Amino acid sequence: MLISLFQTLILGLIQGISEWLPISSTAHLKLAGEFVGLTVTPLLNIILHLGTLSALVFFFRKEIKGLLVALAHLDFKSEDGMLIPRIVVATIPTAIIGLSYNQFLQDNLGTIPIIAATFLVGATFVYSTKFSKETQEGLPYKIALLLGIAQGFAIFPGLSRSGVTISAALLLGLKRRKAFKFSFLLSIPAIIGDFGVEAYGQWHLLSASGLTGVDVAAGFAVAAVAGYFALKILSRIVQGKKLHYFAFYTWTLGIALLLWTVLSL
Repeated sequence: MLISLFQTLILGLIQGISEWLPISSTAHLKLAGEFVGLTVTPLLNIILHLGTLSALVFFFRKEIKGLLVALAHLDFKSEDGMLIPRIVVATIPTAIIGLSYNQFLQDNLGTIPIIAATFLVGATFVYSTKFSKETQEGLPYKIALLLGIAQGFAIFPGLSRSGVTISAALLLGLKRRKAFKFSFLLSIPAIIGDFGVEAYGQWHLLSASGLTGVDVAAGFAVAAVAGYFALKILSRIVQGKKLHYFAFYTWTLGIALLLWTVLSL
C-alpha cells in the first residue's frame, strides 16, 4: 500500500505540473512508465485528470460563472457571452480530430520516437511565440476555429494542449491575457469529452485498478494542488512574454529521447 501510495503521489505531481505547463502531461506520464516503472492505470489516469480539471475550474471560476450567467440569459453580446459561440465553433474541429485519432492512430503513435519528434515540433512552435505581435483586438470566429484545430492536434503525445493553443493564439495576434484565458476555457469541453471517450472505452478495466480510497484521494489532491500552482506560474510567464523559454526544455528532452532510441537499436 505504501509503495502504491508513493507512486500515486509522484504521478499526481507529474500530472499536475505537466498538464498545464507547455510540456505535455501525456508524454511525461508515458515516460514515467517507460523509464521509472510508474504505470498509470485507466482509473488513476481519470482521477489525475479530474484533479487537474478541478484546478482549472477553480482558477477560472469567475470566468466560468460569467459564461454560465450569460448562457442562462442567452446573452451572446456581452464580453462573456461572446465567448460561448466561439468556444462551440472551436470545439467542433477539436472533437473531430480527437475522435479520429482515437479511432485510427492512438495505438500507433505512443512510442518513444514519436514522442521525441513531437517534443521537437512542439518546442519549435512554442519558441516561435518569441516573435509574436499582439495585433487583434477581438476574437474573430476564424481565429477561434483555427485554435480549435490546433487544440485537436494537441492530442498527439508530446504536443502540449496549453503549449499548442496558447502559441497558436499568440501567433495569430491575440493579446496575451485573452490568449491565455480563451485557450484554457476552450480546453474544458475537450477534456470532459476526452474523459467520456476514455471512460467508455476502458470501463471494463476500471474495477481492476487495485487502487484504494486513499490512493484515489491522494492522487486527486496532489494533481489538483500542483495543477493550480502550475496555472498561476504559467499565467505570469505568458504575461511576461517568456513562454518560449519552455522550448529549451522540450528540445533537450526530445533530442535526449532520440539519442536514447538510436543507442538502443
